Amino acid sequence: MSIKNKNIIVGISGSIAAYKSAELIRLLVKEKAMVIPVMTKNAAEFVTPLTIQTLSKNKVYVDMFANNFDWEVEHITIAKKSDLFLIVPATANVIAKIASGIADDALTTLVLSVKCPVVICPAMNSEMYKNPLTQKNISYLKKLGYYFIGPEKGELACGDENIGRMSEPVKIISEISKIL
Repeated sequence: MSIKNKNIIVGISGSIAAYKSAELIRLLVKEKAMVIPVMTKNAAEFVTPLTIQTLSKNKVYVDMFANNFDWEVEHITIAKKSDLFLIVPATANVIAKIASGIADDALTTLVLSVKCPVVICPAMNSEMYKNPLTQKNISYLKKLGYYFIGPEKGELACGDENIGRMSEPVKIISEISKIL
């Protein structure tokens, strides 16, 4: 199925791999998807909301308590019209929050609000990924019906060659097309 005319939330968390989310958004928009970007404050340390806004051609949600909002409860409105929620990159922290039902920022609050498929693309150091707590959280979320793409083995930010590298944007788009 095509991603054309699909409403796709792209959640970006604070990982060095956040730079890949910019390319992913560019490719989604090129395929005529409507991208609704949501960033954690930590993600904004790696890639700016202005970059993401420019590429998505849409408002970026970072702060749940911003005073430049519409009258509606935005996270509920966004949740209702979404076809897919893609978290790219997903840190161990964000995965743990989702698995625990913690909703303390715009991204995790929105995850609890959606009824559409949620696709998580992990990116982290291999030791964090292999940690039994992270593996438990991933296993639990898979049992609940969350989808995972990656991570892959390759060169990590620390220079190691190991598992933890976020999948490439082209592969992610191919996989989400199958899910949709």
